[in-house]
Amino acid sequence: MAAGRSAATKIDWTRVSSSLGLKGSTASSLQAFKKRNDDARRKLAVLQQQPQTVDFAKYRSTLNNSTVVDEIEQHFKQFKPVTYDVGWQLKAIEAFEGQAVKSAEETKGKVDQEVAALSKTLENIETARPFDELTVDEVAAAQPEIDKRTEQLVSKGRWMVPGYKEKFGDLSVL
Repeated sequence: MAAGRSAATKIDWTRVSSSLGLKGSTASSLQAFKKRNDDARRKLAVLQQQPQTVDFAKYRSTLNNSTVVDEIEQHFKQFKPVTYDVGWQLKAIEAFEGQAVKSAEETKGKVDQEVAALSKTLENIETARPFDELTVDEVAAAQPEIDKRTEQLVSKGRWMVPGYKEKFGDLSVL
């Protein structure tokens, strides 16, 4: 238990949230946990500073009825605090923690893949030539479906794309 206490005091909470890149509800949950942890530590420190023994001799000298004090002292000596087995709860917490870490690693992997794909797309956008400098062959190579659609229209004797005049107007007047 002492090792758990020393490890808990060494946690750098700001580094945990920044290194994991926690945001939103996860970060607020971590802050709430930190606050509860700090509150529990403060309460524990206060309780540890309080005296833990009862001076029954003082009560015997102060009170007239020493049999009451004797009876209370007897009950006090016979009292044994109830111990709880929290091993199963600790195992459940560890299992949950393991699952959360696994889920976070999977999410990190997916995010890293998406960032890499977006970086590649951004690089393509930044290095692309302006549209007015492209040739018909380059557009057809980039989007083969345009070339296929054009072939279909020409094979059917259509030289204009349906809806072109309605959308862009008739250029034959010029």
